[in-house]
Parts: sequence; C-alpha cells; structure tokens
Amino acid sequence: QVQLVESGGGLVQAGGSLRLSCAASGRTFSGYVMGWFRQAPGKEREFVASISWISSTYYADSVKGRFTISRDNAKNTVYLQMNSLKLEDTAVYYCAASLGLAPVSDGNEYRTWGPGTQVTVSS
Repeated sequence: QVQLVESGGGLVQAGGSLRLSCAASGRTFSGYVMGWFRQAPGKEREFVASISWISSTYYADSVKGRFTISRDNAKNTVYLQMNSLKLEDTAVYYCAASLGLAPVSDGNEYRTWGPGTQVTVSS
C-alpha cells in the first residue's frame, strides 16, 4: 500500500499562489489515480482535482482555471499549483490515491489518504 505525505501549505494573501506537493512511498506510484481534496472548518470534505497515471485531469468547477494538478511519476509526486487564491480556498488539503484508470471525484473511491496540509488565505 502506498503512503502519502503532503507539503507546501501555508499562509498566503488573497490573489497569491501556492504549490502543494504529495510524495508517495511504499509501493509503486504507477497505476494510481491521484486526487486532491479539501475540508474547511465546519464543512464537508470536497473534491478539488484528480489526475490519472497518464495525466488525464478533472477539476471541481470552483477551482477550474485557477488550480492545476500534475504529477511526476519518476519522483512519485503529485502537485497542486494554486493561483488566484481566494478566502474560500482556506482549508486543510488532502492528497489521496485510488486504484483505477480515470480521474474520479468521489472520495469513497480513494483508498489511501495523507495527513493533510493547512492552506490559509488572508485578505
């Protein structure tokens, strides 16, 4: 089973950018669909973006055009570039792995989750 650790979170002003990373270890990275989810205080976890092994991507409408998911299979790492950040992007961001072929937004399809990294957007 793969293990996941996120990094890159922090405090940023509205309109700014951050890049999150998720490093995978313990098992080959290949064959996993990778996803990013987030959970704000008092809210349910929500889907952000997903990427297949061959880099097909899928985004939530709320981040489309602002966030970009990518992966480096040689480094066993998936990234989330976040631009034009808004106050409502404040949340704990989680990386997750799913066995499958296509990007997927349903969190129940993901078997493995990282511990999360906090992103705070200030005005």
